[in-house]
Amino acid sequence: MSRNPFGSRLLGAADQSARALRIRVQVLLTALLVTTNLVGAALVVVISYFVVPAPAPNGRTVVALAISIPVYVALAVVIGAAVGTTTTLRALRWATDDTAPDDEDRRKALRVPLRLTQLQALMWVTATVLFTLLAVVLQPARALSTGLTVGIAGLIACGVAYLLTEFTLRPLSARALAGESFTRRPRGAGVGDRMVIFWCLGTGAPVVGLTVAAIVALTDESTTRTRLAVICLVVAGVVLTFGLFMTVLNARSVVAPILSVRDALLDVERGDFDREVPVYDGTELGLLQSGFNQMVHGLREREHIRDLFGRHVGREVADAAALGDIELGGETRVVSVVFVDLVGSTSYSTEHSPTEVVAVLNRFFEVVVDEVDRHRGLVNKFMGDAVLAVFGAPVDLPDHARAALSAARSMAARLAAEVPEIGAGIGVATGEVVAGYVGHHERFEYTVVGDAVNCAARLTDLAKEVDGRLLATWQSVEAAAGEEGDRWTRHGSTTLRGRSEETVLAVPATVS
Repeated sequence: MSRNPFGSRLLGAADQSARALRIRVQVLLTALLVTTNLVGAALVVVISYFVVPAPAPNGRTVVALAISIPVYVALAVVIGAAVGTTTTLRALRWATDDTAPDDEDRRKALRVPLRLTQLQALMWVTATVLFTLLAVVLQPARALSTGLTVGIAGLIACGVAYLLTEFTLRPLSARALAGESFTRRPRGAGVGDRMVIFWCLGTGAPVVGLTVAAIVALTDESTTRTRLAVICLVVAGVVLTFGLFMTVLNARSVVAPILSVRDALLDVERGDFDREVPVYDGTELGLLQSGFNQMVHGLREREHIRDLFGRHVGREVADAAALGDIELGGETRVVSVVFVDLVGSTSYSTEHSPTEVVAVLNRFFEVVVDEVDRHRGLVNKFMGDAVLAVFGAPVDLPDHARAALSAARSMAARLAAEVPEIGAGIGVATGEVVAGYVGHHERFEYTVVGDAVNCAARLTDLAKEVDGRLLATWQSVEAAAGEEGDRWTRHGSTTLRGRSEETVLAVPATVS
């Protein structure tokens, strides 16, 4: 359906040019209308000679019909196709000129199938009246059979013409309805009404003809059993053939919009929130197509907001918030904290242009955020030229100490190589914190507070004075253990501000 947005390859792509669309519609519309009327004329002959009981045509009737039928059919086909195509393209000139339609253009576009069907009906009514009067003048006994024959064939031809016209004009209807959102069912026959109407045309009308033929046969003693059997067989063939054909066309007109929505739903399920379906139906099915597009638009906005929210507070926080109601308050967790702060950023900003300062800051933040994300941490805050990252909250991370230490080492190496203009001190601490939402119920943020955060911030200041500009608490190294723990070594101890006991420090083994 994505390759055939209108349900058929004959209708082309959704983005075809105005010129290609005009040629396609003109060719298809002319061919379909001509074929429909020729089939209707053939149906007249079949019903006239095999269905409706009537005396055989006399010599004058044969001559008159031999002249009038080909002439009228040719004129009707040519005039009907020419007038129908011309009036259709005139009503849809906005589409072939590739301009935006107004409300009047949209109304006319949706009424084109009905107007063309009315034109077809007018020609068939004229034919019915003309040939019935001709029969009254030349052979009155055939007047009833002639009127029934042409009338029934006309009903069937008009029904088929409506469905084929509606099918052909789907691309133009889609352009007319582009950007429109339905809030109620449009005026006119809906899906249920259309099914009843086309049952009447495709099945009801031939059966009525059969009923009339049976009544005539019962009142006409000259009708033999064989003749009655032939009538029943021919009418059954007409009902089965044209009834099935009209039912298939009507079913496809209903199924195609549903399939387009179904396939688009599968694309959305796979994460394609840019998916939309062309709205080319003016019934409840158009409501379905338009409703799907509105739903996807809402999902797209929601995803955009979620993406922005995730960029501000972190993907994990955004996902956690999306799973339930956010409440103020916190919980006690053991986490690892990485604090990164630039060295000499104040003097650098006074000696360089704002553009240069912003460029350096962006490269600095890019390295930090990239490494924190890669090691499954959360960038909790940007504080001027400093960054606070948390490992182990809000999403549990069993090896948070290992992840924090590994991220800090990668960060230090990349900053030295990618941001040589300015240094950064990095501190890593592991401990108990309170993690949760703080603020006001109208405005709050996710944060972590506690000794581990303070300790990491203090270590950052000390790290600016050591080789490698990276310090961690030995508690973090012990919590990491394993291969990551072997990459660190003790680096003395100190009493950090706010603590009464000494803190054992650690640095990467390569810089000890």
